[in-house]
Formats: sequence, structure tokens, C-alpha cells
Amino acid sequence: MKLIVGLGNPGTEYQHTRHNIGFMVLDSLAELWGVHFATQKKLKSEILVTMHTGETIILAKPQTFMNLSGVAVQKIAQFYKIKPQDVWVISDDIDLELGTVRTRVGGSAGGHNGLQNIIDSIGADFMRLRVGIGSNRAMKIPAEAYVLQQFSTAQLAKLPEIIEKVIATITESLENKPKTTTKK
Repeated sequence: MKLIVGLGNPGTEYQHTRHNIGFMVLDSLAELWGVHFATQKKLKSEILVTMHTGETIILAKPQTFMNLSGVAVQKIAQFYKIKPQDVWVISDDIDLELGTVRTRVGGSAGGHNGLQNIIDSIGADFMRLRVGIGSNRAMKIPAEAYVLQQFSTAQLAKLPEIIEKVIATITESLENKPKTTTKK
């Protein structure tokens, strides 16, 4: 059994922001697999449970807001008895070039408050799928403001390809043993 968590913030005002790339990936994956999310209030998430490659897969979009993502992840992991090693988290990464996908197990949060809250809640031994959203350096605005902005028009044009790349990484990882990689 695997728990794949897409990080983001609930609500239409955050729907297409850079911080919500995790939600966007899971929405596309659910559409591809022909399954739908349902709100599970006691798990503080939108959840779907399905089978893929002979394994039970739980997709989850925490509804706790980014900085408290660990609260929902911990509740889901406890409810379904999932070990941290079987938890995969998709998050935005401001330090990666737009479209770069980096996977690894363990490590620090790298300044990402949602990842830090998950580490604080279940430990650090989970898979991270970090998706590059580009840097805020050229815009000279705080990271907190940058991640809550909508993707630019040029970035939006690249988004389907980026999401497809993340889904391919997930699919490959479900079919094979996960390993640390960087894709550009």
C-alpha cells in the first residue's frame, strides 16, 4: 500500500498557484486513472483509494493548508497503517528550475514549511517528489509571496508537460524500486 500526497492549499483562490503543484499533479493522475476524490473530514483531506499495478494506492490532498500538511498525513497514515517509507509527497520547490523533478527519500525540508510539518509529524523517511517552480530571484519578491502567485502565462504553457513528467516519475516508481533521480 502506498500513500501519495500532493501538497497545496484548499480553496479556489489558491487553485492555480505555484504552491499547489502537488494538487495539480494528483488531479491529473486521478483523471488519467478514471477515479475521483472524496472529502474525508476525519482525515482532513480529499482522498481516493484505488488499485494500480496490483497495489492499493491512496491519493490524498490535505485540506489543512500547506503549513499543517503533516496533521493530515499523520491521520491518513495512522488510519490506513502506512509506514513512512510508503508515503510519497509531491511538493513545489522554489530552488529548482521550472519543470525539474527531483526524487529522494529522507533529508531536510529545504525551507518548505509543508514538508517540515510532515517531517515533524511522521519522521523524515518518506519519498519526496520535488517539482521545480522556478525562482523568485529575478522578481525580487519574498518566497512566500511568489509561491502563492498564479503561474505566469509562459509557465502555464509548460505546466501540462511538467505534470506529465511527474506522473511518469510516479508510474515508473510504482512499477520499479524508487531511486534518487533528477530529471530536466
